Amino acid sequence: MKNLVILGGGYGGMRILARLLPSQLPDDVTITLVDKIPYHCLKTEYYALAAGTISDQHVRVAFPEHSRLTIKYGEVKDINLQEKTVLVNNDVITYDDLVIGLGCEDKYHNVPGADRYTYSIQSIEKSRTTYQALNNLAPGSVVSIVGAGLSGVELASELNESRPDLKVKLFDRGNHILSAFPVRLGTYVENWFDNHGVEIVNNSHITKVEENTLYNHDEPLHSDAIVWTAGIQPVEIIRNLDVEKDHQGRVVLTVHHNLPDDEHVYVVGDCASLPHAPSAQLAEGQAEQIVQILLKRWANEPLPETMPVIKLKGVLGSLGKKHGFGLVAERPITGRVARLLKSGILWMYKYHNG
Repeated sequence: MKNLVILGGGYGGMRILARLLPSQLPDDVTITLVDKIPYHCLKTEYYALAAGTISDQHVRVAFPEHSRLTIKYGEVKDINLQEKTVLVNNDVITYDDLVIGLGCEDKYHNVPGADRYTYSIQSIEKSRTTYQALNNLAPGSVVSIVGAGLSGVELASELNESRPDLKVKLFDRGNHILSAFPVRLGTYVENWFDNHGVEIVNNSHITKVEENTLYNHDEPLHSDAIVWTAGIQPVEIIRNLDVEKDHQGRVVLTVHHNLPDDEHVYVVGDCASLPHAPSAQLAEGQAEQIVQILLKRWANEPLPETMPVIKLKGVLGSLGKKHGFGLVAERPITGRVARLLKSGILWMYKYHNG
């Protein structure tokens, strides 16, 4: 029997399971899924969990069940590509094919104190901690959110809705927030924040973080809680893996999503070097192609010389429970329609995944 080991039950890992199970998995292949927690988590909703507008249960999706699927709970300690083994806690798991989908963590850009004195929404454990910190604050407390990309904007808007008694400040290093989106969308969101009392600090430069103190251009600013949403990087075990990486530390792959010198090791999601920014949608699109390659290799069939370009349908963000913004087929949309679209997609994923 061949053993396919999948490290991480994130969006990429879940899509691979959904496509192989129950009927496409060859009779001579077993799957071992490794994850720290006993369910798939909707990471795109961690901002709402941290803000306190949804419950922990809301972001959970059960892993599939199958007679040839084994789920191992624990932390990946080592990946030995030469011996084709993975160390999980104190157990050694041998693989024939390996899919690495371990995700990302915060990138602090060498800002002193940022890793010690800020909260995070990059994992469910950290999001729970952030939730407790934010929702235990006294009325009138100051919350500083560093980074005004999609995560920072959604957290700021959701926290404003959950705790309107708090003073929320959103720090952005550019002239306008949401720099990756069209100016029209950034302006719409800025106006929403203005109308709801969220302060945007443009052209910020965070130089240091201390307990309850954020330094912007070396000027100390008091904050009762600081949340970091200013960039991501692959998890440490991938950063330390001796393979070729791009300038962002993501693993360089062939067109078939495997390592250039090892056709049995694939990388999916945030750790993979791809033309687009990391996202759940991109990880799922990549996972679809990895399944095609695995099935062909297991059947000893020739591989296609090229793979189709992964097409992204768009990006949607929320502004509380009633408003939103986004790009659908490269067309900007705002208001209630955008929020309804995002809610519908989330519902479809949670209850009809695969």
